[in-house]
Amino acid sequence: MIVDVGGVEAFAVAARRLGDSARAAGLAVPAFRSPPRVAGAVRTIRRYPGGTVVSVQLRDRSHEAVAADMVEGVVITNRLTGDAALRARTLLSESITGLGTADAAPAPSSPVLAERHAA
Repeated sequence: MIVDVGGVEAFAVAARRLGDSARAAGLAVPAFRSPPRVAGAVRTIRRYPGGTVVSVQLRDRSHEAVAADMVEGVVITNRLTGDAALRARTLLSESITGLGTADAAPAPSSPVLAERHAA
């Protein structure tokens, strides 16, 4: 279900799509960066007064592993557990389905963003 998130460009696109989906669902959106500052870590999460930063290692990792870490970063940022975490993982994973493939569907537009641009 979680799909291709390869390379820096795809990482950036995935971060934007995850952010849009999380925002639309009323979730807090972390900042994403790569690589983690902790040597040997594949994912780190740092909480700051102004928000959360999810750092993910891209090098020498499968696309699925990177995508899963990004999705899990949003879940952890929002301190979701149980059914709420499962629903969020499903929603967020679907938002990046097909990313990096030629037949990938465009990201769904956020109604909030559409309203802002229409004004």
